[in-house]
Amino acid sequence: MYYCYFESPVGKLLLSGRELLESLHFPLGKTRIEPEKDWIYKEELFLEAIDQLEAYFKGELTRFDLELNVQGTDFQKKVWQELVKIPYGETISYGDLAKRIGNPNASRAVGMANGKNPVSIIVPCHRVIGKNGSLTGFGGGLEVKKNLLELEKKNKKRRRTK
Repeated sequence: MYYCYFESPVGKLLLSGRELLESLHFPLGKTRIEPEKDWIYKEELFLEAIDQLEAYFKGELTRFDLELNVQGTDFQKKVWQELVKIPYGETISYGDLAKRIGNPNASRAVGMANGKNPVSIIVPCHRVIGKNGSLTGFGGGLEVKKNLLELEKKNKKRRRTK
């Protein structure tokens, strides 16, 4: 397994994968991990992801275009494929996401799949919020989720005023 770090406005992100990016982890929160002892630091494997993350945080990129190697169940992958369709700077509820995948009664299962997303930000699970508009569950912590949503709204507004 290879890894590198990316210094972002929401903290030092850990990128890891074998031949392609497989996961992105935050410095805090319930999904935080440290590289295993046998992992090898290899930043050059992740240069395209780093370039796109830099562009995203600058407000220059609204949709990632990376080849990924993410592991999950068919249901999880279906949810993750739908996440990338949520427009930059917008949010939807877990219930809306469940409807979009054709299973309107699966809000909780969608929430669980959302929480297993291995490449947050790139697959924008932060854009899913509670039915009442509240910020709920995020592997990097709710403060990071709030910061990502505010960043996107600010950049979207700035793009419209140019």
